[in-house]
Amino acid sequence: MLEPQLILELMVLGLATGFMAGLLGIGGGMLLGPFLTLILSARGVGTDLAVKMAIATSMCTIVFTSVSSLLAHHRRGAVQWPLVRAIAPGIVLGGLVGSWGVFAAIKGATLALLFAGFIGFAATQMLLNRQPKPSRALPGTWGLASVGSVIGLVSGLVGAGGAFISVPYLVAHNVGLIYAVATSAALGFPVALSNAAGYAISGQGVANLPPGSLGYIWLPALLVIACCSVLTAPLGARVAHAMPVAQLKRVFAGVLYCLAAYMLAKGLRA
Repeated sequence: MLEPQLILELMVLGLATGFMAGLLGIGGGMLLGPFLTLILSARGVGTDLAVKMAIATSMCTIVFTSVSSLLAHHRRGAVQWPLVRAIAPGIVLGGLVGSWGVFAAIKGATLALLFAGFIGFAATQMLLNRQPKPSRALPGTWGLASVGSVIGLVSGLVGAGGAFISVPYLVAHNVGLIYAVATSAALGFPVALSNAAGYAISGQGVANLPPGSLGYIWLPALLVIACCSVLTAPLGARVAHAMPVAQLKRVFAGVLYCLAAYMLAKGLRA
């Protein structure tokens, strides 16, 4: 059973995660990973296992936040469903490969450094605000499926919903930012679902898991965070549609830089 202070911490984290998921389409995984690593480490879980469990649990919460967030964006007509249908099959394949096979074989410290590197790169691309060439268009069905496989694989390794790849990628191919955010929120569901299955399977038999774990997934934290995050995701989506695009990009980049710095420090210390 979780102590009251931990429940309160997870509730606050869930509310913040839901808001950021709606605002930025990031599904909350990149926000949760560092904080759950901190919470688990403070409770005596070794760094390597804490990073892996934080990544896995963070990803699982996206199953819930992505639904709440995508419905809010869908009601505003911003989700590009043809893109979702083209990219999703590759996401499922890449996610299963990443979470079921590669994830279990890589050390937690390496995963922390990968996390820091990828989101730092995504933040820089967003902050530079480079304008795509007017002629740059999205690839065809097979090309989008290939992009999806990369999103699914990398997301499975770092516990994020894939928006740190999909938002910059879509924007670079002349998809408007708010449409890219909304579409990435929808893509977060297949990303999370496929990876959650892989984490649950690959973590079977791992030693020193805390009580209430399903493979690498920490179920008590998942329950509290999911229940709170779905409440604030629609609010975040509403704010996203009201904010100027340039300001939204700066917020996105700022959040990513902060989280990259924490995970970089965690990986280097480990």
